[in-house]
Amino acid sequence: DPASGEELGRVSDCGAAEAREAVRAAHEAGVAWGRLPAKERSVRLRRWYELMVENKEELARIITAENGKPLKEAQGEILYSASFLEWFAEEARRVYGDIIPATAKDRRILVLKQPVGVAAIITPWNFPSAMITRKVGAALAAGCTVVVKPAEDTPLSALALGELANQAGIPAGVYNVVPCSRQQTPAVGEVLCTDPLVAKISFTGSTATGKILLKHAAGTVKRVSMELGGHAPFIVFDSANVDQAVAGALASKYRNSGQTCVCTNRFLVQKGIHDRFVEKFAKAIESELRVGSGFDAETTQGPLINEKAVEKVERHIKDAVSQGASIVTGGKRHSLGKNFFEPTLLSNVTTKMLCTQEETFGPLAPVIKFETEEEAVAIANAAHVGLAGYFYSQDPAQIWRVAEQLEVGMVGVNEGIISSVESPFGGVKESGLGREGSKYGIDEYLEIKYICFGGL
Repeated sequence: DPASGEELGRVSDCGAAEAREAVRAAHEAGVAWGRLPAKERSVRLRRWYELMVENKEELARIITAENGKPLKEAQGEILYSASFLEWFAEEARRVYGDIIPATAKDRRILVLKQPVGVAAIITPWNFPSAMITRKVGAALAAGCTVVVKPAEDTPLSALALGELANQAGIPAGVYNVVPCSRQQTPAVGEVLCTDPLVAKISFTGSTATGKILLKHAAGTVKRVSMELGGHAPFIVFDSANVDQAVAGALASKYRNSGQTCVCTNRFLVQKGIHDRFVEKFAKAIESELRVGSGFDAETTQGPLINEKAVEKVERHIKDAVSQGASIVTGGKRHSLGKNFFEPTLLSNVTTKMLCTQEETFGPLAPVIKFETEEEAVAIANAAHVGLAGYFYSQDPAQIWRVAEQLEVGMVGVNEGIISSVESPFGGVKESGLGREGSKYGIDEYLEIKYICFGGL
C-alpha cells in the first residue's frame, strides 16, 4: 500500500517462460472464441460488465490499496472501466463487412472483417482497471484473445478482472494475466512483442517505453496501438469565464494527484486575466483539495505511486524556482510523509523550465503568462507529443481557430474532463498510434479481408 507501506498480498512473479505459456494458451483458445457467434461473445461481455458493477465496491478498494487513488475516484474508475465492457458487448454485433460493385459481370467483390488473433495488452498503474477493459473489451468483442501484462505496482486489479471473467463465462485461455516484477518486465515485454503467435500489441505508458516496444514489434511486423506520454496545455484566454476555467483546471490537473496521461501539464493564461485566474486557482486548491489516505472519505489527493515520482515533482519545482518562478501555494512534501505531496501552484513560469518541457505526472501546476493567441498556440504546439489539450474561451471564432490548430488528438473546449466510452481516445505525434473506445476502437483488433468471387 503506497500510503501505509503495508503488504497487500503476493502474486506470481512471471518471466519469459510463463509469458510464452500464456501466449500459447491464448492462441489455442482463439480458434473457438473467434468462431463463436457475435451475439454469444456479446452476452458474455455483458455479463462481465454486470459482475463488475455488482462488485464495484470491492474492486474500487483494490485500486485504492494498490495505487493510493482516493476511494471516490476509484469507484468512478470501476464504473468507467465496466462501461467499456458494456459498450463493446454492443459493438461486437456491429462488425459489418461490405459488398462492392464489381467491374466485371462474372465476379463479385466481398469484404470481411476478421479478428487479428492474439493481442498482447500492456497496461499502466494509474488506471489499473480501465486501461485493461478499454483494450480487452474491444479485443474480445472482435473475436481476439488476450494476454494482459499489468503494471508491476497494480497486478491485483488485473487478476480480479480475471476472476470475474471466469464467472461471466469467458472461456479459459481467452483472458490471460502475466503479473511480473519490475526486474522481469523487460523479458516479459520482449516475449509479448516478438512471439510470432502474437498478432497485435496494445500499450499504454511512456513514450520511451513505447519506442522500445515498437522496435521489438517491427521484427514480426505486428499491429500496434500505442497510447503514450502527454504534455497537455491548458489555455485560458481573456474572454474566458474565469470561475469555469478554475473549476476545469482543478479537475484536469489534480485528478489522481496529477498522475493521468491527459492531465494538464502546462497552464497558459492570457495577460489580461492572468492575475485573477492565479488568485482564484490558488484559493480553490487550498479550500477544495485534501491530502490523505485514499480510504479517508474526505481525501481528494492520495499519495504518489512511489518515491521516484515524488523526487521528480521536487526536481521540477527546484528547477523552476531557481530560474525565477514563484510558489503560490504548496511546494513541498506533505506532513503525512511517505509519498504524499502538497498540491502546488507556480507562477512566473517560462518555457525554459523543466516543468514545461517534461511531463511531471504529479500535483504541480505551472502557469505561463502570454499575450496573443498566436503565441499561446505556438507554445502549446512546441511539444513533441500531442495527446490532450484544453482551452477556455467565450469567443466562437477563436474556439474554432484554436480547436483546429492545436496539435493533439483530443481537445477540451471549456471542459477539463473529456474521457468517455463513446469518444475516441488517442494522440498524435509521439503520443501514440491508433484510437481506443468509441465506434473506432474495435477496428484496432480487426483485419480487412477482400474476397474476389469469380466465375459467375
